[in-house]
Amino acid sequence: MDAYQRHRRAIGYWLLVLCAMTFSMVVLGGLTRLTGSGLSMTDWSVTGGLPPLSQAAWLDEFTRYQAFPEYQKINHGMSLAEFKSIFWFEYSHRMLGRTIGTAFLLPFLFFLARKAIPRTLAPKLLVLFVLGGMQGLIGWWMVRSGLVDRPDVSHYRLTTHLGSAFVLYSALLWVALSQLRDVASRTPSDPRLARVMAGVGIMVFVTVLSGGLVAGLNAGFTFNTFPLMGGRVVPPGYLMLEPWWTNLTENPASVQFHHRVLALSTFAAVVAGWVYSRGRSLTADSRRAMGVLLGAALLQVLLGITTLLTVVWLPVASLHQTGALVLLSAAIWACHTVWRPARQRETSEATSVTISATPSL
Repeated sequence: MDAYQRHRRAIGYWLLVLCAMTFSMVVLGGLTRLTGSGLSMTDWSVTGGLPPLSQAAWLDEFTRYQAFPEYQKINHGMSLAEFKSIFWFEYSHRMLGRTIGTAFLLPFLFFLARKAIPRTLAPKLLVLFVLGGMQGLIGWWMVRSGLVDRPDVSHYRLTTHLGSAFVLYSALLWVALSQLRDVASRTPSDPRLARVMAGVGIMVFVTVLSGGLVAGLNAGFTFNTFPLMGGRVVPPGYLMLEPWWTNLTENPASVQFHHRVLALSTFAAVVAGWVYSRGRSLTADSRRAMGVLLGAALLQVLLGITTLLTVVWLPVASLHQTGALVLLSAAIWACHTVWRPARQRETSEATSVTISATPSL
């Protein structure tokens, strides 16, 4: 047995830990946004990273914050204690990002020294590392957009930051599953279902991006009814901006409407995929994954509706973003079990053929 085979499961668990940390990073980032904490740190050095440790240091940090538009236009008169409460959210978010980088690099160097990383896996891990580094740069690029005249980050940059985080998480989870599952074949067990599940995964991701626009425009605070918006299927003011195409990303009413349509369409696609899978010959893990995916999709729809009806109540809104990650995880798992059939399926089919070919006595 070569070094890779000896360490394969350890590599898989290491990547799963990174998935869990990235999951936490996204959830914490959502809380940072929901609590209005994202602009509390006005600079970020590559080295160091210690928080203010004395009253004088806190006052210096608070003074820097007071020079920027968010304090001047929104939080004017905020106390130092109130500033600390938002500072810790953003500080924790950024430090968790650094911790993830360390948690990637050190085990990677260990496995590399043990010659446990094959040539086929090394490029994938390199891409994951680059994606993680880019995420930090995109985060600061996003924050900088809120440190100018407008005391809020660009909703385009916020959506880019959210989307890149979901791409990183998806890639981590897929590679981790490839190390942990005993894959028998690299071809789909059911090509048609595999295409359906890939489509579901794409729909989940697109819905997440539309959710980023909703968050960036604070569109969740408008039309807090369901299923109608302002008493109509299509909300009033749906095409109020000129030119018309700006309504796709600039009009809060349109953005919320599109998010609703995408979410319900994704749920319908999940249900259709689950119904279709019931009549197919699938492995046990595929059936489990499809069941979990259906449950996650239903829960996410309910959380989305509840977020609207409670006018973006913080605990529910945070659960809704967490639910998006759970739904994406279930979709990736279901995709992986169909695109990469487990070995036990192949073994059971071979056994069945052997039994059927044995002459009766």
